Amino acid sequence: MLFFFVLGDILGGGIYALVGVVAGEVGGAIWASFLVALLLAALTAGSYAELVTKYPRAGGAALYSARAFRSPFLAFMIAFAVVASGVTSASALARAFGGDYLAEFVTLPVAVAALAFIAAVAVVNFIGILVSVRLNVVFTLIELGGLLLVVTIGAAALASGEGDPGRAVELKHGTEPLLAIFAGAAIAFYALIGFEDSVNIAEETTRPERSYPLALFAGLATAGVIYIAVTIVASMAVPTARLEASSGALLEVVRIGPLAVPGKVFSAIGLIALANGALINMIMASRLLYGMAGEGVLPAFLSRLSSRGTPLVAIVFTTLVAAGLVLSGDLGELANTTVLLLLWVFVAVNVSALVLRSDRVDHPHFTVPYPLPLLGIAACLVVMTQVESATWLRAAALLGLGLILWAAQRRM
Repeated sequence: MLFFFVLGDILGGGIYALVGVVAGEVGGAIWASFLVALLLAALTAGSYAELVTKYPRAGGAALYSARAFRSPFLAFMIAFAVVASGVTSASALARAFGGDYLAEFVTLPVAVAALAFIAAVAVVNFIGILVSVRLNVVFTLIELGGLLLVVTIGAAALASGEGDPGRAVELKHGTEPLLAIFAGAAIAFYALIGFEDSVNIAEETTRPERSYPLALFAGLATAGVIYIAVTIVASMAVPTARLEASSGALLEVVRIGPLAVPGKVFSAIGLIALANGALINMIMASRLLYGMAGEGVLPAFLSRLSSRGTPLVAIVFTTLVAAGLVLSGDLGELANTTVLLLLWVFVAVNVSALVLRSDRVDHPHFTVPYPLPLLGIAACLVVMTQVESATWLRAAALLGLGLILWAAQRRM
């Protein structure tokens, strides 16, 4: 069950939205960027596995940072970075929702469709967690089926003589190969985040020191294998320029070959995947804000509940921020902002794993080999170098909003 929770958390709208964006950075070798992103994610996953089995309580990166650095302010900034990453991720998925998948049914300006989508997600979030979780289970199964459909249709097209297998090893002309792969990995990393949410349910597992690392690495590896299979097939089956030009690149794959399906069928699957990812992120962000306000870290108005028992003000707040982000950048820029925010969180987690090595606990726990957190820190910093200055400014503005809320609470 924990394995499926981790897998469902990782599998999301990212792969449906970003294949074309990654192709624009790396060329036909899309899978190479996804493989590098998978390896980078696995390094930090090792630190999470050690810390969550050492301290099997909800709280995640903020809890570990608080223990390692004894700084409430730093722990707050890490927690708010997680909130901001969730809202930014939902905004990226909203931009993707308003793109080529939706165009199969209705033509609307991307920004208009994205704002309407964010509002609809807020309504579901407001209705309550039970409805949201039930939708998540169904949506996860649908999006997994959609990815398997892409592999099957693309493989059938290749078997019938369509496509060009050589495209899978082509890199973007005019760029240094390694830099191109890492630039693509900085975006592909977005499709592999989500595993860090699973730390919050570790305390509800039996023998987390055994079950959690196994479920975490198996879930991450399974998602990685699926992603690499999808990207290899997509690259071989469809010209890179066509993938790059589409905000729903996988839609281009299912339209070809003997097993092609109507565009509307796969577009519906794509829209469901995007909706599921956005809903998960907005639920996480609003509940984390609510919890921080309840602990007195943020202004108390963010902890107000609706008559249905949902965190009304936190939902409205995160929805307004998401709407502003939708208007601030395109799909790739917002995905990059999400990644940048989480890379800082991952650096904090890796550093915490090293600092807390000397902290002894009275129960067995998973221990990651010492060099891996160091490699995780280095990997995060390398990926950060591929992020443009505008993305840094957007991330800084979001963290600045957190600073304003922190200062407002301190004055009360």
